[in-house]
Amino acid sequence: MKIPLIKLDAALPTPSRAHPGDAGVDLYARQATTLAPGAWKSVATGIAVSIPEGHVGLVAPRSGLAARSAISVVNGPGVIDQGYRGEIKALLINHGFEPVELKRGDRIAQLLVMPIASWDFDLVDELEESDRGKHGFGSTGT
Repeated sequence: MKIPLIKLDAALPTPSRAHPGDAGVDLYARQATTLAPGAWKSVATGIAVSIPEGHVGLVAPRSGLAARSAISVVNGPGVIDQGYRGEIKALLINHGFEPVELKRGDRIAQLLVMPIASWDFDLVDELEESDRGKHGFGSTGT
């Protein structure tokens, strides 16, 4: 599958897989910014894409950035619907205790493109029984 991509910033690298078989491609910061502890910001990536019909784009955290600096994606993963054509942005948050400086061109998140199932709701009066039932958070022990 080929996904149409426009580079809105020619100086940034074109997203590509670091290794064959990788699920996602790195997204790069279009501008430098500093994230204070507990703060979040929308960071532009310099690209726009056309997600194919029947698919969704997911903006997910980078594990290395999370491990080093406690930076994650606030709404992780962020959803890019197939009709969106604007610049992809990553809504980043600093979960750490120190400010984190992001430089222009830093890898800040990753983009995954996944197929989605077509579904709709069927309004019913009750749901069939299951082993778990209505037991929620913590119901499996920890």
